[in-house]
Amino acid sequence: MTDRETASFGFRDIPAAEKAARVQAVFASVAGRYDLMNDLMSGGIHRLWKTAMLDWLAPRPGTHLLDVAGGTGDIAMRFLDRTGGEGRATVCDLSPEMVAVGRDRATDRGRLGEVAWVCGNGEALPLADRSVDAYTIAFGLRNTTHIDAVLAEAQRVLKPAGRFMCLEFSHVAVPLLGEIYERYSFRVLPWLGKLVAGDADSYRYLVESIRRFPAQSELAAMVEAAGLGQVSVRNLSGGIAAIHSAWRI
Repeated sequence: MTDRETASFGFRDIPAAEKAARVQAVFASVAGRYDLMNDLMSGGIHRLWKTAMLDWLAPRPGTHLLDVAGGTGDIAMRFLDRTGGEGRATVCDLSPEMVAVGRDRATDRGRLGEVAWVCGNGEALPLADRSVDAYTIAFGLRNTTHIDAVLAEAQRVLKPAGRFMCLEFSHVAVPLLGEIYERYSFRVLPWLGKLVAGDADSYRYLVESIRRFPAQSELAAMVEAAGLGQVSVRNLSGGIAAIHSAWRI
């Protein structure tokens, strides 16, 4: 990373070295209301999108899952439900506040001991090479500084024949839906953020970050360039979100 390198932070370009700290600040602000806000912003549809990702992953008992940027534990808990408690889950998140929310929820469900909780950066995972069977990242890739570095780390920690899955907001493929979604995103979501989480700016950033994220085909090419094979894409809700799937060959 050079002193002059920049990264997108919403619609602004900032020094790349500052992005991780700014993202941490965003999620520190919204951690306590993060899942509630997801329900309000998507009308609960994010739950169906996560179900679709887990359906496609089809985890088996004994699978070790790494969920990156999964601090609230939502994906990890769903995964453990799918494996009947016979899987292993590691959650890695940049935000200590998000991890604290996830640990509290796992404690409430009596599952704290079934999940390893790690504060770390997806660009430099504190895990060994070829150590996990599956890697998921849901609504977190667009908040990273270097997407290519995150994908390279995913390839590194996956075992041969391990599965990579990314669920992320994407680019709407239906013109009329795109116009409606655009208005809703910029007018309603920051207002909801202020009303419910007391933070309009963080949700304005999250909306802007979606617009700066690579389109489906571009991200698929980046996944393949990272050394992952058999890349497939599924649009959800007309492309409002998309799942990218690949394998560690």
